[in-house]
Amino acid sequence: MARDDFSRALREALSELPPKFHEALANVAVVVEEWPSDPLLEELGVPPDDTLYGFYHGVPLPARSVQDSGLLPDMISVYRGPLVEDFPDRSELRRQIRITLLHEIGHYFGMDEEELSRLGYE
Repeated sequence: MARDDFSRALREALSELPPKFHEALANVAVVVEEWPSDPLLEELGVPPDDTLYGFYHGVPLPARSVQDSGLLPDMISVYRGPLVEDFPDRSELRRQIRITLLHEIGHYFGMDEEELSRLGYE
């Protein structure tokens, strides 16, 4: 899937969110990156034969305090390379883009991996 098509699929997934989520995500940048960086993979302990589809950069809402003001804006990275590589079927890719986005939004709202897995956003 071309980068423009990928970005369009991501925008469509964002547009399908309920309005209250749009408001809550007003200060969160959602960006497409080609691949997660090696330092990020190492920091997270991702094995060499595995990868990330997305990553939330920031302090989750429930963990914030007044001392967190002045931090860089929150950002959700969605990694095009691993998604396109692992999901060659266009409809499956679009589905996984949506799942990845919802997974990372869940982290923004303070959900852990177990909660996200229960919801089917793994």
